[in-house]
Amino acid sequence: MKYHQIDSQLFIKNRKNFASKMKPNSIAVFNSNDIYPISADSTMPFQQHRDIFYLSGVDQEESVLMLFPDCPNENLREILFLTETNAHIAVWEGEKLTKEAATKTSGVQTIYWLQDLEKVLFEMASYADTFYINTNEHYRANVATETREDRFTKWLLAKHPAHSVAKSNPILQRLRSVKDQIELDLMQLACNITEKGFRRILDFIKPGVWEFEIEAELLHEFVRNRSKGFAYTPIIASGNNANVLHYTENNQQCKAGDLILFDTAAEYANYSSDLSRTVPVSGKFTDRQKAVYNAVNQVKKEATKLLVPGTIWKDYHIEVGKLMTSELLKLGLIDKADVQNEDKNWPAYKKYFMHGTSHHIGLDTHDYGLLHEPMQANNVFTVEPGIYIPEEGFGIRLEDDVVIQKQGEPFNLMQNIPIEADEIEDIMNP
Repeated sequence: MKYHQIDSQLFIKNRKNFASKMKPNSIAVFNSNDIYPISADSTMPFQQHRDIFYLSGVDQEESVLMLFPDCPNENLREILFLTETNAHIAVWEGEKLTKEAATKTSGVQTIYWLQDLEKVLFEMASYADTFYINTNEHYRANVATETREDRFTKWLLAKHPAHSVAKSNPILQRLRSVKDQIELDLMQLACNITEKGFRRILDFIKPGVWEFEIEAELLHEFVRNRSKGFAYTPIIASGNNANVLHYTENNQQCKAGDLILFDTAAEYANYSSDLSRTVPVSGKFTDRQKAVYNAVNQVKKEATKLLVPGTIWKDYHIEVGKLMTSELLKLGLIDKADVQNEDKNWPAYKKYFMHGTSHHIGLDTHDYGLLHEPMQANNVFTVEPGIYIPEEGFGIRLEDDVVIQKQGEPFNLMQNIPIEADEIEDIMNP
């Protein structure tokens, strides 16, 4: 891995917290992701399943974690199963985790090779009443592929049909949404790398550059700072491309007078950052562009203040809608009649700001978190209002990642990344 080794105390604490929520005499099992094929012998780069990483720090394929807090055999209360490494694997693929390295990484003391999984599980199952299976229940999940976790669940329930079944996901939704300080420090590193990338491209942008050239500059800066690269598919949208919310082609030339909307950020140690900025290709905003930019920035500032313990996500978005409505009225994009006659299910402001303002962020860019429950300290949210005006040929989105505090306004992990319009212009025109 490119990143520095993470303190195993994080994973020890995470397992302890998860185990405390389990039913008596129950076993929880977590699988790594597959390496997914492309065609022939080509594969996609490996990405670890975030749940087994969260609980163990193990970042390689064909790994299994089992938790059985009430097991009569104390040595079997936490077990990692790994692929047995050998000289052949070391030559062709590089070294895999040894038992000693796995313990150092995870804090798990009992390590078995994967071929012992069925035998050990059979012994453990005889003492257990319930299996916790790990299903993907994120509100944005849309998965067509059968995962390694899915296959294991089928096998487990067929092999042990008399056991009760419980779900890991509701526990993980709560635990993963509240970040440990070690996690916050890792997310800060991801944001710091993102800052370096953004400052790099402010020096690079000029009329005539291509969106993909900017993407390359960002990737260079991210990787040279120990990131695997982008935390999500990068959006580099010049001109009217910014009005396509998920524009990812990044294949157009940037023209003088246009704006470029960036939704690009680095990961670090599997933790995401999520940044949006909008900058002028020529280094200067027009008066109209700056007026819209400042309106978006104002909504962002006021929306951020609403992210405090006890806030309900749905109510928060209603309040942000009111803020945006006020700014759109000032800009002349909507009028009082539009507001008076609006459909309450699709308010007038939605014509120019059609997406949500905030989502959880952490190991996943759209991270775990139960949206119907009140916000709490150490939740991390994005704040990302935007105004999109196809008829004027530009769109603007501004986004930072913030940590909810016990008291006061959230802490902005991206506070050092330039955002004020005048500051952007000053950097682009030294």
